[in-house]
Amino acid sequence: MPEQQTDSDQTLLEDFQQDGDISILGELYQRHMHLVYGVSLKYLKNREEAQDAVSNIFEELLAKVKKHQIDNFKSWLYVLTKNHCLMALRKQSTKTSSLDFSDSFMENSLAEHPSEKIDLEDNLVRLEQCISQLKADQRSCVELFYLQKKCYQEIVDVTHFQLKKVKSYIQNGKRNLKLCMEQSE
Repeated sequence: MPEQQTDSDQTLLEDFQQDGDISILGELYQRHMHLVYGVSLKYLKNREEAQDAVSNIFEELLAKVKKHQIDNFKSWLYVLTKNHCLMALRKQSTKTSSLDFSDSFMENSLAEHPSEKIDLEDNLVRLEQCISQLKADQRSCVELFYLQKKCYQEIVDVTHFQLKKVKSYIQNGKRNLKLCMEQSE
């Protein structure tokens, strides 16, 4: 007869944080692995990538569980899984959006569209000027999020702002950048 789950998630979590016994964390993770897989599949839309995410998220757990105060493991694991998937998608989008800059491509594109290079440089200069005009808190959060590709939690760790403040600074900074870029056209 299989053993009943007598220990709560919180008990197992506390036991792991005290002892560091990976088998305890494994038991806890096993209870919620189907949810991790479901969330990963929802975001990544690929079974193999979702299965890889399940393994990678367990490795993240090993490092992060001891560092964080976790009141509700299931909710915390959901957020960790979602952030992991969003970071994976962000990495994929930067890989797929980067262009192949072979010599022939560069020659052809410059020959056909020489003004596009000038427009891009002008836009980048204007963007730098607009970023420098943001309030300091907005500027640091926008730079960390968009330029350094940090997730919200990493920005919280670096800046020591509350999560809601980080999200607000990014949203307001993005809006202010858009307005500034439109005004400078």
